[in-house]
Amino acid sequence: MHQQKVDGMIVANRRVKQKDIANALDISKERVHHIITVHLGYRKVSARWVPRQLTMEVKAQRKTICTQLLERFTHDGERFLRSIITGDESWVHHYDPESKMQSMQYRHKNSPAPKKFKVVASARKVLLTIFWDMEGIVHIEFLEQGATIDSERSVSTLHALKGRLRRIRQDKVKDVVIQHDNARPHTSRQTQCALQQLELPTIPHPPYSPDLAPSDFFLFPLLKKHLKGNHYGTDAEVEADVRSWCRSQTPEFFADGMRKLVQRWHLCIERDGDYVGK
Repeated sequence: MHQQKVDGMIVANRRVKQKDIANALDISKERVHHIITVHLGYRKVSARWVPRQLTMEVKAQRKTICTQLLERFTHDGERFLRSIITGDESWVHHYDPESKMQSMQYRHKNSPAPKKFKVVASARKVLLTIFWDMEGIVHIEFLEQGATIDSERSVSTLHALKGRLRRIRQDKVKDVVIQHDNARPHTSRQTQCALQQLELPTIPHPPYSPDLAPSDFFLFPLLKKHLKGNHYGTDAEVEADVRSWCRSQTPEFFADGMRKLVQRWHLCIERDGDYVGK
């Protein structure tokens, strides 16, 4: 009897508190907790932050594009993954506070409780642009202070990328495809013309989809975890540490990141185009 009533109250209000259920049914909080967790199998979880509320149309686009890319992978296998050069931009701060988990430490039960003062990321930062594939980093550049990412800058970056490809990926320069998001500088007519002239074809990327961009779900989070808690006095120090960290990663590290993209195509299709998550 109580189980049905508790279940009904939860269905009616997913945020209902156990004490409110206990008061309404005149039973103990312990009994309510037992019914919820043992008999009904509920657990309370936090809402997941997502980049954007996806419309049905956008979900359909995401599912369609993931299906197309997965079909191409099914046909060509890892040869398709090895042809992908993925690129993106991200801000890197002179100081980014370490996470709460990173600051955990061993203490005896009688040790004073550690304190952590709330600190925000520094205002000083540099914009990193990076392109990489299953073998490693292909091209890195940092935006000089006062400059902005626009179509002209995007075209300049693509020319630099093509030059790097000729130098370090001579065996695959004719087979590469570019994977980047739908930011305006990437999709402008000027940039599209440059991609065509440089013979750098692209693969489609679903709108509002950082969860399907390898730099966003794989490379940047791990890079920034390394940078957290470090203090840098100049842009040059930030840039040097970023380059050093990138050089220290093995080819298998980058291959693993690209293979995770296939898993996410599957998940996006299974979820009818909804966000994949972490």
